Amino acid sequence: MAKLKTILIIDDNRGVLSALKLLLRGVFEHIIALPSPVTIPSVLRAENPDVVLLDMNFKDALNSGNEGLYWLHEIKRMHSALPVVLFTAYADIDLAVRGIKEGATDFVVKPWDNAKLIETLKKACEASKGRKKKEERTPSAMYWGASAPMRDLRAMVEKIAVTDANVLITGENGTGKEMLAREIHTLSNRFRRDMVTVDMGAVTETLFESELFGHKKGAFTDAHADRPGKFEAADGGTIFLDEIGNLPYHLQSKLLTVLQSRSVVRVGSNEPIPVDVRLICATNANLDERVAQHKFREDLLYRINTIHLEIPPLRERKEDIVPLAELFIERFSKQYDKGTLMLSESTQRKLKEHPWYGNIRELEHAIEKAVIISDSGMLTEAHFHFPKKSLSPARESEAETLEDMELVMIRKAIDKHDGNLSAVASQLGITRQTLYNKMKKYGL
Repeated sequence: MAKLKTILIIDDNRGVLSALKLLLRGVFEHIIALPSPVTIPSVLRAENPDVVLLDMNFKDALNSGNEGLYWLHEIKRMHSALPVVLFTAYADIDLAVRGIKEGATDFVVKPWDNAKLIETLKKACEASKGRKKKEERTPSAMYWGASAPMRDLRAMVEKIAVTDANVLITGENGTGKEMLAREIHTLSNRFRRDMVTVDMGAVTETLFESELFGHKKGAFTDAHADRPGKFEAADGGTIFLDEIGNLPYHLQSKLLTVLQSRSVVRVGSNEPIPVDVRLICATNANLDERVAQHKFREDLLYRINTIHLEIPPLRERKEDIVPLAELFIERFSKQYDKGTLMLSESTQRKLKEHPWYGNIRELEHAIEKAVIISDSGMLTEAHFHFPKKSLSPARESEAETLEDMELVMIRKAIDKHDGNLSAVASQLGITRQTLYNKMKKYGL
């Protein structure tokens, strides 16, 4: 019978570990033996075991099994489909039932019967395969392109993704900063856990601490129950703080404290909760300028930009425009049941000549519109109409239509507030969602 691949054994008795390794070397190709549970999270991120054999007690004179149950919860939180067999010297049926109710696959009592232990581990692996395949990395949705800047960016991402280094992603609106963050997460050892996204520009100042760090029941009027924050939700995975440049100055120290201590304190509590997260931030603002203007803390900037990745705008990598357009054409052709569509040579030239101030997002919307209105197998120049999106500064005063005037006003407000969309929306007297909709409309 073919060997199973990998087992992870956690037991503080080294004699037990040695005996189990001898017993199971004919059953498993790879045996990982840990005398302490503290390294379980890092091992699970680096390895992909078929089953875990987990001791219930790790402290002298403490035999309640609570520590084993705690680590059972941690394992299932990180890798829900991974079968866990509990291992204890105390034939406590209540504890066995509790462990199984809380996610364990089975329960083995010490001293163990060799044949029964092997059979239990095999059945645990088979049952797990029947319920759910092991988690696999999500296929990449990132379009890298063939341009030199994107090749360099890709090489850097592949180097740093496997580390836990904090990453700061900068670039214009629409360049794909969140997509790049997801690519880093997918390539990291944390891929089995979620990437939790937080739009820092959309979090109100009054709810900042509650949203990010959580709260206790009764901490404020609407706190009807204990609630974990975004950092706790991202524990073991990645937290992505989008529009980090929009975080008000007086709140930046609170974020810095969490990053330094690697723990959060829920609103209404004094108890720190350890969190293990990989931090990725993004902004279209110039944070060095904001530091000079005393709008962004220098120590926070140093903390978040261990690695700095800059996504170049689409107009600086024109060789990527047509291939990217063709990918969008393929996607939207299927979505709208348009059959095979192609770009004429003159249309390709037109796309390359357009400045694409809205970058990939603008291109995506332009292609979607063109596919929708197409009635033949060829997309021509007539399917792409850009004048309103391409007003030059010199022509701003010549804007004649209401849409022209609106576009100019939005661009001026964005420039004035250095991309702070909350401030832009406030100046224009509209909500952030309305602003997003208008930016989408104009390809900004």
